[in-house]
Amino acid sequence: MELGRLKRKLEAAVRGHDLLKDRRDEMMRRFLELIRRNRMLRRETEEALREAQKAFALAAASMGASDLQTALLPGAGELSLALRTQNIMGVEVPVFDPGNAGEREIRSFGYAFSSPRLDEAVRRMGEVSRKLFLLAQTEKTCQLLAAELESARRRVNALEYLVIPQTGQAIRTIRMKLEENERSALARLRRAEKHTDAKD
Repeated sequence: MELGRLKRKLEAAVRGHDLLKDRRDEMMRRFLELIRRNRMLRRETEEALREAQKAFALAAASMGASDLQTALLPGAGELSLALRTQNIMGVEVPVFDPGNAGEREIRSFGYAFSSPRLDEAVRRMGEVSRKLFLLAQTEKTCQLLAAELESARRRVNALEYLVIPQTGQAIRTIRMKLEENERSALARLRRAEKHTDAKD
C-alpha cells in the first residue's frame, strides 16, 4: 500500500515539476519582454522629461521666473487615473488607464499674459505624465513577475532536488525490502519442501 501511494506521489511530483517548469519558462520569456519594454519606456520618459524641463526653462527665460510662477500658481487641475488588474500567467498585475492625461491639459492660466513657450512646456509635461503612468505600470508588473518567478523557481527546485529524489529513494527502499522478504519467504518454502521430502 505504501509503495502504491509513493508511486502515485512520484508521478504527481514529476507531472507537477514539468508543468511548473513550463510555466516558469513562459513567465521568464514574458518577464524578459517586459524588461526590454521597461528600458525603452524609461529612456523615452527621461528624454520627454528633459524636453519638458527645457521647455519650462525657455518659458521662464521669456516670461521671467516670477511671472511663470504666478501663471502656474493656481495649478493644472485634476488628473484622473483608472486602475484595473490583468492576469499574466496567474499573476494579477495592475493596469493604469490615465484617461486623457497628455491629450488634454487643464490650463488655469490666462493666455494673454503667458508665453507660447509656457503652452508648449505644459503640453510636454502632459505627455510626460502619460509616459510616467505607463512606466509605473510596467515596473510594477516586472516586480510582481520577478517575485512570482522566484517563488516558481523555488518550487521547481524543491520538486527536482528534494521531493522527487526522496520519493524515488523511498520507493527503491520499499522494493528492496519487499524483494528481500520475498527471497526469505522462497528460501523458507524451499527449506520446508526439502524437510517434507526428507520425511517422505
